[in-house]
Amino acid sequence: MERILSRQEASESVRDHGWRYVLGALHTSVPVESLAQAISLAADAVAVCGDDADRHLRVDARPDLAVFTLQSLEHAAVTTRDVELARRISATAATSGFLAGPGLGAEAPRSVQVVEIGVDALDVSGIRPFWKAVLGYADEAGAEGPEDPLVDPLRQGPAIWFQHMDRARPQRNRLHLDISVPHDEAPRRVEAALAAGGRLVSATRAPAFWVLADLEGNEACVTTWQGRDG
Repeated sequence: MERILSRQEASESVRDHGWRYVLGALHTSVPVESLAQAISLAADAVAVCGDDADRHLRVDARPDLAVFTLQSLEHAAVTTRDVELARRISATAATSGFLAGPGLGAEAPRSVQVVEIGVDALDVSGIRPFWKAVLGYADEAGAEGPEDPLVDPLRQGPAIWFQHMDRARPQRNRLHLDISVPHDEAPRRVEAALAAGGRLVSATRAPAFWVLADLEGNEACVTTWQGRDG
């Protein structure tokens, strides 16, 4: 029977199969040499997922890379079925001579990640309709109120979420990026950002997130699934 997994369970269940749990879904990438190879791998993945493909699997096929994402659309979470499908996809990729993994090798610029934009607001319900209209976005699946996140219905752009402010803070930027990365990559990403001239604003909530800023104070958060329970 399909069961929703905790963050810890989801992460540990696929770690040795070349997948990473990032922002509520399982992700992996497979380097390829042509778009034809990427599409062939995608077709193999759909075949091994069977009737579950449309309800669980997303694929981004490119001439140099195939990126696979698994999440139960019904539950908007990772389930035992997603883990089973991840293992099947990794096995079929290996059979074809490809290795699934969160990264692209030592020379790769980065591994799998998900980017979101956070908007600070005194009146979330007042500004949310503007962002929904100007971006052509839609309500997140399962949204229950006028302050829930917004998503790109074509899944091409980053999600937008809103954070309540209790008072105006003019010296703090009101927009920031959240970069969700694999938990075992986050420390390296933070170190790289600091080495590139950034500064650490706060690590009090790490490893859930580190708040970083550039030289002019514009903020970004490196986030993981860890440290969010309890």
